[in-house]
Amino acid sequence: MLNLIAVIIAIAGVVAALANAGYLALLSSAANRKGASGAPVVQYVRSRWPVAAVTSAGALIAWALTSAGAFADVLAILLAAGSGGAATKALQSTQERYRTGQ
Repeated sequence: MLNLIAVIIAIAGVVAALANAGYLALLSSAANRKGASGAPVVQYVRSRWPVAAVTSAGALIAWALTSAGAFADVLAILLAAGSGGAATKALQSTQERYRTGQ
């Protein structure tokens, strides 16, 4: 039962981390098409890539840990929850910074 919980939390962490990375990729792509006027956005996105990379790596490591024993499952839950939470917070802060149409 603990393994199933760990796997679900790890998958949720991976999804959150990849959502953050995907949003940064889309934002960067749109800013690159704008040329010089999109340069500040591109610079901001470049500063956020390390966070996306670390949270993605942490979530993937957590998912890999779920294939071991019960102690590894507990570590996986902690790592995945931390990575997913950090990725979600990073995504929300980026969305709030560039939210338009309101």
